[in-house]
Amino acid sequence: MKYRKLGNTGLDVSVLSYGASSLGSVFREVPKDEGIRAVHTAIDMGINLIDVSPYYGLTKAEKVLGEALQTVPRDRYIISTKAGRYGQDEFDFSKKRVIRSAEESMRRLGTDYLDILLLHDIEFGSMEQVMEEGIPALEELKQSGKIRFFGVTGLPLNIFETVLSRTTLDVILSYCHYSLNDTTLLRLLPILERQGTGLINASPISMGLLSTRQVPDWHPASGDIQAACKRAAEYCRDKGEDIAKLAVQFSTANEQIPTTLVSTATPANIRNNILWTEEPMNEQLLEEVLEILKPVAGATWPSGRPEWNEGPDQNGERL
Repeated sequence: MKYRKLGNTGLDVSVLSYGASSLGSVFREVPKDEGIRAVHTAIDMGINLIDVSPYYGLTKAEKVLGEALQTVPRDRYIISTKAGRYGQDEFDFSKKRVIRSAEESMRRLGTDYLDILLLHDIEFGSMEQVMEEGIPALEELKQSGKIRFFGVTGLPLNIFETVLSRTTLDVILSYCHYSLNDTTLLRLLPILERQGTGLINASPISMGLLSTRQVPDWHPASGDIQAACKRAAEYCRDKGEDIAKLAVQFSTANEQIPTTLVSTATPANIRNNILWTEEPMNEQLLEEVLEILKPVAGATWPSGRPEWNEGPDQNGERL
């Protein structure tokens, strides 16, 4: 396993990190023992950053993860969790709730401090509340030693530009913007570099688009994006290759991206993902797949309040 610096935090994070959302049975019903084995496999094979949220499985993911970590020395993992999102449509970035959320997460995770705490999906909340209450809550938690580092998460890239123009963050978590079909996350690198902000990239398979499996009905991508990704996946399959492998290799290969989160509750899957990062990438296949995906490159989908989804996407077209 390779490790990279996470901004100015001083943390060395594994290039592949573990997204614990699957432990909350958000994609399928996961037996607790299977989820615990997946966590232990990840750590035993060199992953040291684990990301979770009280939203995943409505606290189930944190509880299962906490149980899995009971037998793991605290210095073997870096735990990142979130605050502010507690249900499908339940958001609260008030200072009081964020502080209480951190305490609740620590109890579920069995730790007396969090390495990273992120405000979750801030594009759904009030930017005024995020800036005037949520961020100060994180600063207070950091000063008290209950968290080491803090930041925000979301889908629209302009939310990060807005927040970083008004304050300094230790870390941001962005998803579905550095993958085979969308590398628009690269536009944030200059500001992150200037401010020393660490970057966590999530979902290298674009929430299931870059897979041979059926895309879930809830996926927000347009028909054009889904069709192009399906063509790319079938092209890889016909070549005897797995597009998910190429996607994971692509996202973890860029040394400017410190770490990429993958989520699975299956021990064999996390093992395969880790082994893929250690194999050379098929550059010829990569070139051919990028050509197939070119018509939708950088295209995304709306998320959160309307004001965050009014600008042009990477192709100069409205979302």
